[in-house]
Amino acid sequence: MALREILKTSDNLETLRRISREVEVFDEKLFALLDDLTDTMLKANGVGLAAPQVGILRRAFVISLDGKDFYEFVNPKIIFEKGMQSDEEGCLSIPNQHAYVKRPRKVIIQAYDRHGEGFELTAYDRFAVAVCHEMDHLNGILYTDKIDTELTERMEKKLKNKRKVIEGTEVLTTSSEENAGASNARSNNKNNSSELSSKGEQT
Repeated sequence: MALREILKTSDNLETLRRISREVEVFDEKLFALLDDLTDTMLKANGVGLAAPQVGILRRAFVISLDGKDFYEFVNPKIIFEKGMQSDEEGCLSIPNQHAYVKRPRKVIIQAYDRHGEGFELTAYDRFAVAVCHEMDHLNGILYTDKIDTELTERMEKKLKNKRKVIEGTEVLTTSSEENAGASNARSNNKNNSSELSSKGEQT
C-alpha cells in the first residue's frame, strides 16, 4: 500500500477530463490500486476517490463516509435514480473550493468487487451524492460542471451576512471590555454580545 499523488485541475485538467476504461483483469495490480486509493483518500481527509484522480484511467473508485466502513466499486453503473437533493460538495482535485450541486437522493448502483464478484447497492442521501460524484470522475466530469449557481450564491450571501454578525459581536465584546467603567455595564454588554452570537449561529 502506498500514497499516490492526487491530480489537481490546475495542473492535470486534461487527464481529469478523459473517460476511463473498464477494468478487464482483476489481479494484484487492481488490489494495490484499490488499497492505495483508500489510503490516499484517508490521508487527504476525503470521503471518496476515483482512479483517474491519481492518474489511472480505469473505472474504479472507493468511498468511506465515516472512515470506518469502506466500499470499493469496479466497473460501476448507476441503473436507477430517484428524488433530488442539493448539498455542498468539494473535490480533492479542486482544493479549497465548495459549491452546491443537485444530485439524486437515491441511486441503485451495480458494480464488481476486487475479486470480480458482481453486486448491487442502494445508496441514499450523502452516500448517493458520493456515488454520483465519483461516477462523474470516471466520465471526465467535475462537480463544477453541475453547480447550482443560484443556491450557491444564496448560501454564500447567507454565510457572508452571518460573518458580519459574528464580526460585529466580536467588536462589541472587545469594546465593552476595554471601555466600560462599571461591572454592571460590562455585564449588560456581554449579555447583548451573547444574544448577537446566538442569532448569528442560527442564521
